[in-house]
Amino acid sequence: MIKRFSSLFAGHIDLGDMGTDATPANERRYSDEQLAGIFGKTEALAKCMDKLGYHALWFAEHHFQHEGYEVIPNIPMLAVHLSHITDNLRYGCGFNITPMWHPLRLAEDFAVADHLTDGRCIFGVGRGYHTREVETLGGELIDKDANREMFEEQVDILFKAFNNQSFSHKGKYYTLPPDVPYRGYQLKELSLVPRPKNLPVECYQPVVSATDRGLDFMMKYDIKGIIGGGSALLLNSSISAFHEAHLRAGKESQLGTDLCLGISFHLADSKEQAIKEARPFYEEHAKMFGPLGFLGKLKPEQVEAIGKRGGIPNSGIPTLEDACDNGAWYCGPPEGFLEFLAELNSRYPGLEDVNVQSAMGTPEKIMVEQLEAFGTEVMPKMRMAEAAE
Repeated sequence: MIKRFSSLFAGHIDLGDMGTDATPANERRYSDEQLAGIFGKTEALAKCMDKLGYHALWFAEHHFQHEGYEVIPNIPMLAVHLSHITDNLRYGCGFNITPMWHPLRLAEDFAVADHLTDGRCIFGVGRGYHTREVETLGGELIDKDANREMFEEQVDILFKAFNNQSFSHKGKYYTLPPDVPYRGYQLKELSLVPRPKNLPVECYQPVVSATDRGLDFMMKYDIKGIIGGGSALLLNSSISAFHEAHLRAGKESQLGTDLCLGISFHLADSKEQAIKEARPFYEEHAKMFGPLGFLGKLKPEQVEAIGKRGGIPNSGIPTLEDACDNGAWYCGPPEGFLEFLAELNSRYPGLEDVNVQSAMGTPEKIMVEQLEAFGTEVMPKMRMAEAAE
């Protein structure tokens, strides 16, 4: 049953105007001072969550977003800072996009963070979905097959480096080490210095397409999954596919085992009031993520409509009401959220981790208020239920 509650913050600044009648996504641009304000926002969220006993605060790695939506480029570095101003909260890399890294630089950065946070930084890997950042930083994304091949080889290297005192690797994209002379001998092996403090490394990856190949690769390294955002629209099929991958690998599993589910939420006295308050944030989410495939497959005219001021209402894209109906969102009073989570417990008996998160665009003040409301009115009662169980 659900034991731990966390939150995902993709890294948006306080945008100012929000919703369908506000500035279109591609027209947003902010000053360096406004963009750097994200770090004060992460501190406010972390301190609130640490005080209330949340398990982890997850961040997303992204680059070059002058639009203000996802502006955290280095999660391990941020985790080190936040661990020094909080006591227990963990910080999740949700996710380090490996095609944008040299795998050994990523392994080193995480290992350093693992030592400096005393194990409070959670590792995570992903393939990416922004062409602007992945292709700019030397990775493959437009070529999906190359993206998958590169990602799998990089993860192979990461775990070789984590799990061995010394290692070598020869693949399609990397030969490590190069066969070169070094200080009187021919180089044949490398050692990660330092290796992570806590081995084996706990690792997470997003479950989106949920193909057999992708899930079987996760099983190879005992990688856990996170389902959230747009992939929550495929909640049932993804959870079933993940469970089946466990069984193919000969692992004991129930529906929900080794998964974390991400649920966007907004609490208010009634469902109607919550939807009214959250609608501008949902619409900002749609403006940002709809063209990237997070609202399902959209027609070109729908993508065009989303990109215009006032274009969402008649575009036919899923509404906030639709998101609530399919379980990607919860809007309503705290007692209703308890029922929602109890239903998750019933349907997915192996599920132990849930992310509750505010939508893209939600201002800092409201995000803190929502985390406080969930942490005081929902989370303690769920823990009481767990204790009774």
